[in-house]
Amino acid sequence: MKTPILLALMVAAALATTACSKSGTAKAAKANTDHKPAPVLVLPDEQGNTIRLADFKGKVVVLNFWATWCGPCKFEIPWLIEFQRQYKDQGFSVIGVSMDEGGWPAVRPFLEEAKTNYPILLGTDETAAAFGGIEVLPTTFIIDRQGRITSTHMGLTGKDDFENAIKAAL
Repeated sequence: MKTPILLALMVAAALATTACSKSGTAKAAKANTDHKPAPVLVLPDEQGNTIRLADFKGKVVVLNFWATWCGPCKFEIPWLIEFQRQYKDQGFSVIGVSMDEGGWPAVRPFLEEAKTNYPILLGTDETAAAFGGIEVLPTTFIIDRQGRITSTHMGLTGKDDFENAIKAAL
């Protein structure tokens, strides 16, 4: 009985120190003290609707770049679902940007299983470049009500760290 618990703790610890990247390097969270405006983001959702980050101005946004093959990304998604549910009535939204090269055929089955409650968009290399290059997944930006990036989280981030950043921005 103790072996499965120990194994689960070891996996969680490994995920906590890793990120998905081709280079294998992970980065940490960093506060953006200059609060630069978020780049323009215009991408399609699963139904083909055009979603613009600018449409969310006035809300606090967690913009999460992720992929279905990324273990740490999968670990964070339930937290993002919870945050969307908990804070949506306070002017908050999560937006997921899938960086899967397989496109919607790769992403749809995952979304059906995860039951995400926030918009998922399909990212491109140009999208990643606009945000300074997405070196690791997950990479998450906290964007304030004025559309400025207040913090960047690269690699798996603790749930409390996300929630603290969300509360500070709200």
